[in-house]
Amino acid sequence: MKMQLKTLATAAALLAFAFGAAAQQVPTGGTLDKIRSSGRAVLGVREASPPMAYMLGANEKYVGYHVELCERVLKDIAPQAKLEYMAVTAQNTIPLVQNGTLDIGCGPTTNNTARQQQVAFALTTYVSEVRMATRVDSGISSLDQLAGRTVSASTGTTAVQLLRKRERAQNTTITTMLGKDHLESFLLMESGRADAFVLDDNLLAGIIANAKNPSAYRIVGDALGSEPIALLFRKDDPAFKAAVDDALRRLMKSGELEKIYTRWFVAPIPPKNTSLNLPMSAALKQLIAEPNDKPLEAYAK
Repeated sequence: MKMQLKTLATAAALLAFAFGAAAQQVPTGGTLDKIRSSGRAVLGVREASPPMAYMLGANEKYVGYHVELCERVLKDIAPQAKLEYMAVTAQNTIPLVQNGTLDIGCGPTTNNTARQQQVAFALTTYVSEVRMATRVDSGISSLDQLAGRTVSASTGTTAVQLLRKRERAQNTTITTMLGKDHLESFLLMESGRADAFVLDDNLLAGIIANAKNPSAYRIVGDALGSEPIALLFRKDDPAFKAAVDDALRRLMKSGELEKIYTRWFVAPIPPKNTSLNLPMSAALKQLIAEPNDKPLEAYAK
């Protein structure tokens, strides 16, 4: 099957959300029927979340670990469908899935109980640790040093919630500056306006690897939390969830998922052909052996 790549700009996604999404009714009928009748599947991707989902070149191509998993799953369950890619953000992914604009979300989205009230998640395909990146010359090496400092985080990410939780637990103050996406959040730290940038470890590694001077930054400190990351889709469509989960199980059982993981987390990745050097964790290996779609709250116990 020759896959057609159709890039939809972030601006279009935001306009769809702002002006069209609110007016749309929750779609009826199954997602698979919708894909087969229209002959196309719309994938929600990110522009700047390497190695999970990111854009190569100017409006050229979307790639990454979760993008490839989405492509492999859809090729399995809807082989005739043309794949269309819509650039989305952490804030608008769930509304666009809910109203049927997106058939599947392929970004690095954390599966938690609050989000499970809005959308459905596939089997967990990554376990991230939320950590912080700092400039090497910052002198910051532990979470305790964040008290009274300014930290950047991306709007709509669970990192924001974890920072506020730590403030309450430690009875301290952390000033949080919010970037609209991960690159803007990194720029806040890179430019000195923030002392640290908090995000999933894999995304931090990807952003640092593609920075102008990767050696100027490092990931430090203990994890604020560990989170299950998964593909997402409409909540009211058990047939589509079953099809996606079954396709993922086949990738896990055959060893293909581990190969895909290695391609994005261990081998050199574009555009700078730099390796993130993040071997598969014991937690993810266990989840491949015994797949589940448990949310963050159950996983953390």
